[in-house]
Amino acid sequence: MTTDSLLRLEGVSKVFDSGTVGLDNVTLDIAHGEFISLLGPSGCGKTTSLRVMAGFEAPTSGRVLLDGRDITALRPYDRPLNTVFQDYALFPHMNVTENVGFGLSLRKLPAGDAKKKIAEALDLVGLADKIKARVSMLSGGQRQRVALARALVCSPRVLLLDEPLSALDANLREQMQIELKRLQSRLGTTFVMVTHDQAEALSISDRIVVLNRGKIEQIASPSELYDAPQTRFVADFIGSMNVLEAEIVETTSTGVRVAAGSMLIDVPADCIRATPGERKSVLVCVRPEELTAHPFPSDGSVAAQVLSSVFYGPTFRLFVETDAGQKLMIDMGRRRSTEAFNAGATVHVCPVRGSGRLLDRE
Repeated sequence: MTTDSLLRLEGVSKVFDSGTVGLDNVTLDIAHGEFISLLGPSGCGKTTSLRVMAGFEAPTSGRVLLDGRDITALRPYDRPLNTVFQDYALFPHMNVTENVGFGLSLRKLPAGDAKKKIAEALDLVGLADKIKARVSMLSGGQRQRVALARALVCSPRVLLLDEPLSALDANLREQMQIELKRLQSRLGTTFVMVTHDQAEALSISDRIVVLNRGKIEQIASPSELYDAPQTRFVADFIGSMNVLEAEIVETTSTGVRVAAGSMLIDVPADCIRATPGERKSVLVCVRPEELTAHPFPSDGSVAAQVLSSVFYGPTFRLFVETDAGQKLMIDMGRRRSTEAFNAGATVHVCPVRGSGRLLDRE
């Protein structure tokens, strides 16, 4: 256990009655005041991890520790953790104040103290003017804020969030992402969020845990996860990635040079996750924004035919196929004329220097 760890899953496995493995020997340390996201596809184990932390699921083996204390056998309401659920789980027959104060009433807090804490929690989430409103009259974003206030009013050591923004529209979702991070930074409370949204996890997390088939694939900061994936799964799952068959052709003072077909790509030493060796067959990963396409050839470029393009507003994405049969994605800045990049056009593709990442073939 690390010295600054607040919450720890230690060798946790979960096998359901059906025989399905939900978690497979997962060990995870979560620090004081950290915003950490559990990210992965459906069935990866992220929600099961959260439910084990909360006490809604008992692990088949392993332990849950809080500040070094084993809380594995504690019931959910005996743990100093609160959960914000995907569907908010608000009481429709109660107003905002009654919903937020529900947990305090169970703790039999004196009325005056409870009123003060409720007011502080609603002010924190920007709903001080909605204390008597019925939850059925609130917008989706306001209901989400009520759920947050209810979870925070009891001052939990850890706030667990189960895909809390999934029901919101895109614009409101982005606003609430900013609001969540602001709240977490202001309070210093440890937040653990389950999400399947990569952009959401990348934008607000201190660290991200990528899970796959009940196991942790990688734990890293958003920038490290994006720039230096350690496995093929992470490379494919986080953002868009061109993953190419390649061969190491040269070891340099700063890394290695690989050949992906006729394209030469320089890979920095800190982006190598493969065992080096001359002529070794590896996978090289390049982000779409790390490739350029031009109408005319240049040093190091390879010819390709444009298959199609997608307009995203500030950028557009080309889908091309090289003469060697490699299919690539290339993200380019918006420009006034894109005629040179119409389907069927020939372009010349070149990687940005030092842009590759190297993985062993799995």
